[in-house]
Amino acid sequence: MEKQEIIKKIEKSGHRKVRFAICDIDGILRAKNIHVDKFLEVAGNTVGYCDVVFGWDSNDRCYDNVELTGWHTGYPDKKAALDLNTFRTVPWDNGIPYFLADFDVPGQEVAACPRSLLKKIRKQGADMGYKAIFSEEFEWFNFCGTPNQLAETGYRNPQPITPGMFGYSQLRPSQHADYYNELFDLLAQFNIPLESMHTETGPGVYEACIFYDEILSAADKAVLFKSAVKEIAYRHGFVATFMAKWNEQLPGSSGHIHQSIWSSDGGKNLFFSGSPEEPMSELMESYLAGQLRCLPEILPMYAPTINSYKRLRDGAWAPTTVTWGKDNRTTAIRMISRDEKSTRLEMRVPGADSNPYLAMAASLASGLYGIRNKLKLDIPPVIGNAYTSADVQKLPANLLDATRVMANSEIANELFGEAFTRHFTQTREWEWREFARAVTDWETKRYFEII
Repeated sequence: MEKQEIIKKIEKSGHRKVRFAICDIDGILRAKNIHVDKFLEVAGNTVGYCDVVFGWDSNDRCYDNVELTGWHTGYPDKKAALDLNTFRTVPWDNGIPYFLADFDVPGQEVAACPRSLLKKIRKQGADMGYKAIFSEEFEWFNFCGTPNQLAETGYRNPQPITPGMFGYSQLRPSQHADYYNELFDLLAQFNIPLESMHTETGPGVYEACIFYDEILSAADKAVLFKSAVKEIAYRHGFVATFMAKWNEQLPGSSGHIHQSIWSSDGGKNLFFSGSPEEPMSELMESYLAGQLRCLPEILPMYAPTINSYKRLRDGAWAPTTVTWGKDNRTTAIRMISRDEKSTRLEMRVPGADSNPYLAMAASLASGLYGIRNKLKLDIPPVIGNAYTSADVQKLPANLLDATRVMANSEIANELFGEAFTRHFTQTREWEWREFARAVTDWETKRYFEII
């Protein structure tokens, strides 16, 4: 839709306000409502937005170790640009016009902006003659109550909306049919069409697969999906969580990324060799080799929180090794090849807590790294159980170790730039420090009386 067409549509809608949002480093949308006259002024131009959105954590605590912004800079406004291509209306909020924005403004780029980073990586692929087609699937748990009610209990013993372990259930969605059906229908109206949705194994857990799209649109949809699900859940008296692992006894929640590289006109899947005997093209092999080579050095892009690594455990439906396999769900990367349309890679490392812009940027950048360097796929596919395979490289087991690797990685600097890598790893170091000083329930139960 062209700029003038969008403006006319909004003018005719009668709305007096427009909403736009910027995605922070943790994948959280930070939004504003602006008067429609202000929107008409900034559409196609820029709008000021405080850069504190990259200077604080997910709980709005200001970092004390980053250079990009802080008390030392005074937290100034930076120029943000609304992307008019992201125009949609919010069907559960009176159809308010909605846009995404980023800091991809010539002469004043903000290195920490996840959406701007993905646009840069996407352009590298386009300059090589490729169109990246991506999609993300999410698992998440749903609980009874409001945010206030859960906060009052300290998030202890939340009640899932359905009981038991019942994956692919026909019965469980009927317990809350209005919510289940509204998710599917309202997301479609919000321009996030779902390919499928079903229950996963665990109490109150759903899984949804978003239709594939060009990478930037796919990431936009993935980021908006998480926020939209939470808002729709509120309408029904529920709280949805995308924590990677909310309960040690239950499976974690994934955010698997499906991806393929096509010709620039979108007419040919360049991952597909055309041979049933050797289904992977040479380009696909180099792309996969690049992802495997880079994975241990950029792991925080896929697993950004303390909790992420509680999910990455042997035998827990999440990968722990630098491995790949043909239709193998125990490996880090699953190769799928049935026909040209469906030939793709599934990056299984990201949890539902990952920032889709960063996880997709990491996936594409590392794959392009393999293509540029003509890497050979010298890691054989795992046949069977990757958790018990011998002679495979293990992934870092916690956020601190993973962050230290990335902070010292020449590959990370090459893929994302030194400014982004420095800022991002500093925020992950902060996250670890915040965790290290917290007294947990586990410590209280273990030491309070006995020690």
